[in-house]
Amino acid sequence: QVNLVESGGGLAQSGASLSLSCEASGPSYVRSYAIAWFRQAQEKEHEFVAAVNWDGLLGDTSVYSDSAKGRFTVSRDNSKDTIFLQMRSLKPEDTGVYFCAAGPPAPSSSVLSRPSNYRYWGQGTQVTVSS
Repeated sequence: QVNLVESGGGLAQSGASLSLSCEASGPSYVRSYAIAWFRQAQEKEHEFVAAVNWDGLLGDTSVYSDSAKGRFTVSRDNSKDTIFLQMRSLKPEDTGVYFCAAGPPAPSSSVLSRPSNYRYWGQGTQVTVSS
């Protein structure tokens, strides 16, 4: 069983920065899992934000949605079993509940961006960006 706990959400003004953390616990193989961040705005479906994917010899590779590219940075610290999402230049449209999710390494970016790739989900943390 893999447990994921997000933290770091809150209220921010447009243009500000926030950092989210996702602490993973469970079997050691989770360190080679793909870990993604999704967000869900009110009454909308989960939207892919970013992911780190274990790529064997290459180690972790990062993938971003178009909206996150250039503004957000995803990283993993296996010594702390924690995945981070650093968000800067926040916009009101970044508002939502942010979830981290864990699943097996994915063969492509398109698979990484699908919620169906992820078996384990955290409870989410709210991010609200005011204009």
